[in-house]
Order: sequence, then structure tokens, then C-alpha cells
Amino acid sequence: MDTERFIRALASDARLASPRLPAIFAAALTASCVIAALVFFSFLGPRPDMALAASTPRFLFKFVLTLALAIAAIITAFAASCPGAPLKRLLPFLAIAPLLALAAVAAELVAVPPAGWASRWIGTNAEVCLTFIPLIGIGPLAVLLLAMRQGAPTRPGMAGALAGLVAGGIAATFYAAHCTDDSPLFVATWYTLAVAVLTMIGALAGSRVLRW
Repeated sequence: MDTERFIRALASDARLASPRLPAIFAAALTASCVIAALVFFSFLGPRPDMALAASTPRFLFKFVLTLALAIAAIITAFAASCPGAPLKRLLPFLAIAPLLALAAVAAELVAVPPAGWASRWIGTNAEVCLTFIPLIGIGPLAVLLLAMRQGAPTRPGMAGALAGLVAGGIAATFYAAHCTDDSPLFVATWYTLAVAVLTMIGALAGSRVLRW
């Protein structure tokens, strides 16, 4: 039996063995959001000027980016939980958030004089961002990896990385409600680095936890 036929056979077996995988994955996502919320409200909470900030496009755009990342990663991570899933068709969706971020950065560089670029890029919360997005996301990452074990990922490292992206998207969405740095330059840099930490952790953990 060649590799392609073997994977198709595994995919058929996995569907038969794990008919509840969609429900398990949905429950894991719900639990992930609850865990992220508990950590967020225990350590940070919303920014004091939340009502005023919510009326500004730059603040709201942070949630467009983080939710675009989370949704694309959720769809791709679920597919990666099953052998033989058409990941190549789904991976381009992961480019939506980075492309939006690049467009927003380009617009800001045009609108803001060069003298103001450095201050907006560095911001005032880079260290907090790099600390708390991984902290908020590590619990959801663990839950998602456990859920993905109920499937049969054929690429455990990639599946784990995608779980890290999901956890990062969820964590960044919560953190965005606390962060007072709304500049696309800041978000594109420091949020990306923080999410990348979870993605790398997910890839390393997935290569072990999701191996079968």
C-alpha cells in the first residue's frame, strides 16, 4: 500500500473512530476562551478608557486582526486534526491577518511623520505584551492539544503550531482590550512576536503530544 492510500485509509478510520471530534474541538475552544478570560481578568482587565477607546478605529482594528487570525487558525487547526485534510487549500486563509496588518502599517507610515514612527513602534507596553499574550494563551494551547489528540494528525508539528496560532489569536484578542498601544506598528511587531512564542511552543509540544 503506498503512502497516499495509507493516509486515505487512516482518514477513513479516524472518522469512524472519532465521530465526536467536531464536538470535542468546539468544547476545547469554549474551554480555551474561558481559561483565557480567567487569566486576563485575574491579572489585567480592560483598559480604564475602554468606552472612549472603543470609538476609535485603531482600537477596533486590533480586534479585526486578532479575530481574523484566530478564526483562520481554528479552521486550519481542526482540519489538521484529521489525516489527509486539504491543508493547502486552507493555509492561504492564515495570510489574511498578516496582509491586513501590513496594509495598516503602510497606511500609518504614510499618515505619520517619520519622526513619530519609533515612538509608535516601541510603544509603552511591549514587555507586558510579550509576557501576557503567552501567559494568557498557554492554558488554551494545552486544552487544544488534548482535543487534537482525539483526531489523528499526520503532521503533528504543524498541527501543534496551528494550535499555538489559535491560542495566540484568542490570547491576543483578550490582551487587546487591555493594551493602550493601538498603533498598527506596535501591534504588527509585538503582538506577532508574542503569538510566535505560542506557535513555537505548540510546534514543539505537538511533535511529541500529537505523535502516534
